[in-house]
Amino acid sequence: MASKSATEKRTDIQVLLSAAVAAAEDKKAEDIRILALDPSESGLTDYFLICSGNSDRQNVAITDEIEIRLKRDFGTYPNSVEGRRQGEWILMDYVDFIVHVFSAEKRAFYGLERLRKTATVVSIDELHNEIKSAISSTRKKAAPAKKAVVAKPVVAKKAAPAKKAVVKKAVPAKKAVAAKKLAPAKKAVTKKVAPGRKASAKKRAN
Repeated sequence: MASKSATEKRTDIQVLLSAAVAAAEDKKAEDIRILALDPSESGLTDYFLICSGNSDRQNVAITDEIEIRLKRDFGTYPNSVEGRRQGEWILMDYVDFIVHVFSAEKRAFYGLERLRKTATVVSIDELHNEIKSAISSTRKKAAPAKKAVVAKPVVAKKAAPAKKAVVKKAVPAKKAVAAKKLAPAKKAVTKKVAPGRKASAKKRAN
């Protein structure tokens, strides 16, 4: 598996940092500051996340929420947590960034922001915009080129098999109608000769 580039690692750190900021906001943390540390002066971490609570109890609630959120959403645990018992200054070491949750008095007393004069203050909006830009750029690089659409060869349809010629069965010729029986020949009609005529006939014969 290819290792991540420096830009990708930086984006991963910023995503975790952004989630920590959101968790602190949910617990009403005040005066949230993000310091991007100068690499030449700080080889231990990249960012400081500094915020304040109104009481020791609220400070503990803020750190608990950050720990729960990063554990649940990213499977990330702090390398160490210090000061939780007292609650006046709680430090959570996530290696790539460190969370400092102060009471207002302790924050003013230690003046952590003043000690890091070379650090750059990053607003929450700037952090979010940088994350969006990095993710968008990564997606464009990762998007595979669209495959050329290869036209599928047109498959000629198989010719429908020729319909078999339907041979009509010859209708058997109707049997010749037997000739009508001839009516019996009429008997020759023999005309009866009147008796007077018979006599004259005999006389002629004599």
